[in-house]
Amino acid sequence: MDDKTACCVVGGGPAGMVLGLLLARAGVRVTVLEKHADFLRDFRGDTVHPSTLALLDELGLAERFARLPQRRVRTVQLPVGAGRAPVTVADLSVLRGPYDYVAMVPQWDLLDLLAEEARREPSFELRMNTEATGFLVESGRVTGVRYRTADGGSGTLRAVLTVACDGRGSLARARPELRLRRFACPMDAWWFRLPRRDGDPSGLVGSAGDGLLAAMIDRGDYWQCAALIPKGTDAERRAAGLDRFRADYTAAAPWLADRAQALGSWDDVKLLDVHLDRLRRWHRPGLLCIGDAAHAMSPVFGIGINLAVQDAVAAARLLAGPLRRGRVRPRDVRAVQRRRRPTTVATQALQRAAHARFIAPVLRGAPPLGGPERARRVAALVTAAPWLRRLPAYFLAYGARRERPPATAPHHRPAAPAPHHRPPATEHPTLP
Repeated sequence: MDDKTACCVVGGGPAGMVLGLLLARAGVRVTVLEKHADFLRDFRGDTVHPSTLALLDELGLAERFARLPQRRVRTVQLPVGAGRAPVTVADLSVLRGPYDYVAMVPQWDLLDLLAEEARREPSFELRMNTEATGFLVESGRVTGVRYRTADGGSGTLRAVLTVACDGRGSLARARPELRLRRFACPMDAWWFRLPRRDGDPSGLVGSAGDGLLAAMIDRGDYWQCAALIPKGTDAERRAAGLDRFRADYTAAAPWLADRAQALGSWDDVKLLDVHLDRLRRWHRPGLLCIGDAAHAMSPVFGIGINLAVQDAVAAARLLAGPLRRGRVRPRDVRAVQRRRRPTTVATQALQRAAHARFIAPVLRGAPPLGGPERARRVAALVTAAPWLRRLPAYFLAYGARRERPPATAPHHRPAAPAPHHRPPATEHPTLP
């Protein structure tokens, strides 16, 4: 099968679905390829920051998003070791409302909402069970992709522009001219589930143990749990036995001790090999990378999804016009990287500082920031003056630059924004 589209989006994650929706609303023919049959996969990021909340409002989706099961948190903290109070790095309550919180929403619910809305657009197509397997290249220009389907079919999809939104395992990353730059990470993450019971905390909960950082995401009837462990120690720690891990984790979160046996085997514990990196070039003729395909983020602060969404918004605004005209020049795709690279670099610098000053010391059993007294001074400095409190809060909420979506096509009439609903936020810290 050989067919055509204006924009081929590889990957149906947050960046891919937002880009597809915005381009379709702008009158661009767009096809999104998603290799899975649905969006229902566990151990994905769930933090929806104010930048994304505001975008959903602009798109007329605020009311439907508010109906999704969610928890809301306002404080962003980092643990500083067992038995010590965490350090607040941002308090979003100082921001102007209505979006002065982070919404904790299962990613599959957000993706289903975006897909449902995008399907209303006549120029949008979402192909599930369709995996891109390679690029079509003609005269040095990417002109589309080869793909295969779950039923054994295959074909090619030609496009004016192909956008890689397929994460840190992206096909595009194998292209040497894009040049991947890696940064050291002190940790990996284990993901698993434990039952949630009445009387438990809600929202996002985190704490520190002896050489381990624990985080729990409230899923309603269960906890999606993360354990941050020193980089490269997965095999060694598994060899120490599951009982040892249960004991270490419940020492960090004692209120989970009565259900630790629900973790029945190591098969229930999935490893995330944490990466922090970025491409030196996000593009080549006919190809653009955004989101994790362009810059893999650490889970610290849960920022990755929102950076990817903002990449998609910027790409849609800068490229909708060229795509409608049927010609995307190299300078058009370069403009996306020029606009989004400063925020990426600044955010990764912040994550690298958190790795070096907080995460690595705690994982090796040392005090972060040179000791508890210095950590308290840093916390006092951040909260000392209103403008100092707003800076980290605004950066974590919107990044270094806030993006606006492109104008919609004349035929499209988005729903009017819904009244803002502001139930009390869950006062639990956002942790790595």
